[in-house]
Formats: sequence, structure tokens, C-alpha cells
Amino acid sequence: MRRRRRVAVLMAAALAAGVSACAAEAGPPTLTWYINPDAGGQARLAQTCTEQANGAYKIETVLLPRDASSQREQLARRLAAKDSSIDLMSLDPPFIPELAEPGFLAPMPDDVAKKTTEGVVQGAIDGASWNGELVTVPFWANTQLLWYRKSVAEAAGLDMSKPVTWQQLIDAAQSQDKLLAVQGQKDESLTVWINALVSSAGGQIITNPEAPAQDIKLGLESEAGRQAAQIIGEIGNSGVGGPGLPTEDEPTSLTIFQGEDGSFMVNWPFVWSSTVTAVEDGSVDKAVLDDFGWTTYPLTAEGGEVTPPYGGINIGVGAFSDHPDLAYQAAECIVTPEHQAEYFVSDGNPAAASQAYEDPKVQEAYPMYDVIRESLDKAVPRPQTPFYNEVTSGLQEKWFPPASVNPDTTPEESTQFITAVLRGERLL
Repeated sequence: MRRRRRVAVLMAAALAAGVSACAAEAGPPTLTWYINPDAGGQARLAQTCTEQANGAYKIETVLLPRDASSQREQLARRLAAKDSSIDLMSLDPPFIPELAEPGFLAPMPDDVAKKTTEGVVQGAIDGASWNGELVTVPFWANTQLLWYRKSVAEAAGLDMSKPVTWQQLIDAAQSQDKLLAVQGQKDESLTVWINALVSSAGGQIITNPEAPAQDIKLGLESEAGRQAAQIIGEIGNSGVGGPGLPTEDEPTSLTIFQGEDGSFMVNWPFVWSSTVTAVEDGSVDKAVLDDFGWTTYPLTAEGGEVTPPYGGINIGVGAFSDHPDLAYQAAECIVTPEHQAEYFVSDGNPAAASQAYEDPKVQEAYPMYDVIRESLDKAVPRPQTPFYNEVTSGLQEKWFPPASVNPDTTPEESTQFITAVLRGERLL
């Protein structure tokens, strides 16, 4: 009897100690933020917001794959399995509708929506929404500029103080025996290019993006689609894009632009910080950097609209998170204008909040800050549809390589192919 009492006392003491230890270990809730690869800025923001939360929560980061399609695949699979470990996630805008439509994103409180969109550029708000409703928090926004070598533009007699067309750029580069740097590789950058060309001509790749797959109507068989195909085909066939055009991505475009054959280039703002770094380490001459000029994205044709590409990252909150309210509090902290400015300077990713562009450090690091902000207000997202993966994959299949693109056939062929894929009649 005494032995049983002794065992009971020992078990009770052990249980009490275990409960006490668990309580001590529990601490504040841990929010897991799935981040896209960068220069470490998102991990630093997670630490900063953890400290500023004063014990309300802590944020841990998990790194997603490098390419956007793999990020999409991993998150979509986890969310479809109702994974509660996804509290916050860095989302590429084109994939937001696919996650919002089936309810994989937690509803955003009205006060959070109001706070996180105040003073935010329109392109970022458009890219963070689905069905007319804000479903993610704008974080950083990206856009392409038209970069030019001042010496080449001057020699070609091209006035860069006014909007210029793609045809003017082609003619100017050819007149100086230079290369026009664009992204012709078979990946997402090709869709970015096609969308910007079609949009500038007043068209849309999808005319009813909220429709079910079988009812989606494409706008490629139009004058806008024809003009887009004309430009891509001419750059591919004329040689002005260079022999490596079918494998040219953003870093390769920059290398061409920095070289002796550089003239004009469409690319993201990272090219400035990359070239500054290259000058500092001696791999690029300072005279090259001094020859850099920049302006808004080129027009598809005279009289068209300036419709730069829109990119960036938004913050989504997982619908199956155990702490959605805390996750939205954390998102508010992450995207403050001060933190966006800090992230812009440290990682080279432009801010979605206009106020961030008033930061002297941003203006010093990116002297073209005003053109970036202006471009973001005019930027057009890629087609927003839950079936974006099928659309972008179909475009890359039929609009590649650039030399094969024909204004008389490519818009029709790609329309037929993508429509068949969406209806389940063809495989990608």
C-alpha cells in the first residue's frame, strides 16, 4: 500500500513537472511564413516583426523553390491537403486566383485591407485581388523599364524623352548594328512579354478571366494579338535579338546590354543594383553605368498605352492556419512602408507603397525611383484566372521560339491549343 502511494506521488510529481515544462516551452504562437528566395530580406523582416510583436507571436520562415511554377505547385498541394502549417506565404500574383477560388486563402479583415492598401500603387492592388476583392496583402511590386544606352539612342537620333515604340527600337538598334535585349526563353518571362505587348495594343489575353475553364475566351485573335506576334516574330527573325534569343533570360539580357553590342533592353529594376555591384568589383567599366538611361516601357504601336509588366510578391494567409488573426497582424507589420523601403534597398525589390519611394535611401540607391513608381501605377498584371498555369504553358508552347512566331498564324494556333487544353481535349 505504501509502495503504491509512493509510486502515485512520484507519477503526480512527474506529471506536474511535465505540464510545467510544456507551459514554459509553449510561449507565443509560432507563425510559419513560406518565403520565395531573395537576398535574405524576408527572413530579416520575420525577425524584425517577431521583435516588434512583443511576445504576441514569433515568425519562422520556410524557403520555397526558386522558380515560380514550383512554388505554386508546392503551396497548392499543401493547401489542398488543408495543411495548417501554412500561416503566411509569399505569392506570385498570377497564381493568386488559383488559390483564392477554392477558398485556400483566409478571408481578409476589412481593417487589414484598408490599412495595407492605403497609398499602394494601383498595379499592386490589382495584382493582389480576385473577383473584385482584395485577397492578399500587397508586399513588393515589380515592373519592367525600358533601359537604353544613351550613346546609342543619341547616335540613332531617337528622342527618349517621349514614349517610343518597339518598331523604333528595332530600327534604332539595327541602324547602329547593335542588339535589342529581350527575354525570349521558354519560361514565364515570355508570357510577361506577350501580355505587355497585347495590353499596350488595347487587348487582353483572356477577355473573361472569371469564367469556368470551358467558357474562357481568349483575345489573341485580334489586332492586338497580331501586333504582338509581329513584334516578337520580327525580333526573332531579323537577328536584332541576337543568336541566343531563344535561351535569353533576364540576367542574360543584362549581360548583352552591358556589352559592346548593347543598345536597348526591357528588364526589371535589379539591373541597376547588379551593374553598380559589377562596377564596384571591377567586372564592368564605370563608363557603361554612366551610359545607362531609363524610361517607361515601349509602346506596341503609335497611339497605344504604356502598359508595363507587373510582378512582385503578395502576402497570403492560409485558410487552414490555426492563427489567421495573428497572421494578418504579422502581414501588416511586414508590409509597412518603412519595411518595404528597407527591403527595396537591401534586396532590390521595389515597394508597393508609394510612401516608400520618398525614403532618401531608396532614392539614393535607385535614381530611377520615380519612373518605377510611375510604371507601377500603369502596370498590367498577367491574366488573372484560376487556370493561369494552363494559359501560360500554352502560350510558351506556341509562341516559342520567337523566330517561329507569325502574326498570320500564331494567334489562331495558340487560341485553338489553349482552348482545347482548358476543355480537357488536349494535354500540355
